[in-house]
Amino acid sequence: MSTEMITLRVDVDAAQVFNAAPAKDREKLQMLLGMWLKEYARADTASLKATMDEISESAQSRGLTPEILEAILKEE
Repeated sequence: MSTEMITLRVDVDAAQVFNAAPAKDREKLQMLLGMWLKEYARADTASLKATMDEISESAQSRGLTPEILEAILKEE
C-alpha cells in the first residue's frame, strides 16, 4: 500500500497527544484516520454525522471501544 503525507489542523492538545504517542500508536491512529476518510468518501450523500456514526459502529464491531481509543490517545 502506498502512502502520501497530508497536513491536518488540530487543536494544540490533540497535536501534543499525537506527537507524544509511541510510533506504534501513531501508526494505528494514522490507519484509523485513513479508514475514516475512506468511509467518508464512500458515503457520497450521507451527512458527516451519519458517516461518523457508521465509522464508529464499524470500529466498535472490530473491537475498538471508547476506552481503548482514549487509552491510545493518553499513552505517552
